[in-house]
Amino acid sequence: MGAMAAMGALPAGAGTLPPLPTLGVPGVPELKPLTRYEAMRLGPGWSHSCHAMLYAPNPGMLFGRIPLRYAVLMQMRFDGLLGFPGGFVDRRYWSLEDGLNRVLGLGLGCVRLTEADYLCSHLTEGPHRVVAHFYARQLTLEELHTIEISAVHSRDHGLEVMGMVRVPLYTQKDRMGGLPNFLANSFVGTAKFQLLFALKILNMVPEEKLAEAVAATQKPKKSAIDQAAGAT
Repeated sequence: MGAMAAMGALPAGAGTLPPLPTLGVPGVPELKPLTRYEAMRLGPGWSHSCHAMLYAPNPGMLFGRIPLRYAVLMQMRFDGLLGFPGGFVDRRYWSLEDGLNRVLGLGLGCVRLTEADYLCSHLTEGPHRVVAHFYARQLTLEELHTIEISAVHSRDHGLEVMGMVRVPLYTQKDRMGGLPNFLANSFVGTAKFQLLFALKILNMVPEEKLAEAVAATQKPKKSAIDQAAGAT
């Protein structure tokens, strides 16, 4: 069951639930968490988006010495932004999971998520009233690779989705290679927050390493000329 799925409903007569986990990484604006139960009680003025992180333990080593830890899938979108598979769900006609699976079927086709894969919900900032629901499913590395192959043959490939990418979860000795450089890319909506939140909650990357990676992206970068001069 997902790490937050047990907090999705509030049984009658139950006491107050413990505080919901927060990201707590300096430099990343915090989003307001809410339980699945609270999210389902929001009025009709709210839109619901559902996205999923598919991942697998990866025993591989980069250059024979850097542990890869996990393979985590994201997408390069048509607008050049990174995001997770998923989209908006019309709650008038679909449950969260049914709506999510309809969208996943267009781009992946060979995976179906359930309420047990539910991880968290957050209210988003901005002029639109959107609650972002996030799911996470652990697969085997072979299953993940099958999804990558299937995605190339989906009807959305090359149109709304330009391709799947794996997130590097390591940081190289220069303190930028790997996760810091990846986080310096542009992400759609809540995708960057959800990535960091899932990596922390699922204990895939230590919190201090996440904070270091985010901090590295906020340092002024040297120009190509300065880098060339420093190398000579």
